[in-house]
Amino acid sequence: MLICAALCLAVGLTSCKSTKDSAYKKAYEKAKAAEQQQQPAETVVPTVAPVVQQPVQQPTVDSAVENVAVRQESGLTVISGNGLNNFSVVVGSFSMKANAEGLQNTLKAAGYDAQIAYNASRNMYRVVASTFADKASAVASRDQLRDRYADAWLLYQE
Repeated sequence: MLICAALCLAVGLTSCKSTKDSAYKKAYEKAKAAEQQQQPAETVVPTVAPVVQQPVQQPTVDSAVENVAVRQESGLTVISGNGLNNFSVVVGSFSMKANAEGLQNTLKAAGYDAQIAYNASRNMYRVVASTFADKASAVASRDQLRDRYADAWLLYQE
């Protein structure tokens, strides 16, 4: 019996926590709660580079005109029209004269002074919608004509 009592006492003492450990735990939790109340929670603020505004630089008309592609052909003969200046807007190229004349008539009905020029080396009839002495005017006319004639291009002839 004595052995049973000692065994029960040993099991009882080892299974229960001491009141001393419990008091330490309560004091620790109380201090931790007080510490959290005193210090505000840290917030992470992302670092963002400042926005630097720069003025928008639009290309000038001259630089935009300079970059426009121009084909150069020599040996053109005007077969229908008043003659070509240095820069012309071509809206159609045909190997058959009748097709070129059809487009010329369509352009004239729309109010353009359309002309036909023949390139003997390529055996092509070029339908010119407008012709100008300067490149800037030709580019403006080509851009306007591209709404209806998407393949309009510039022809340079000295």
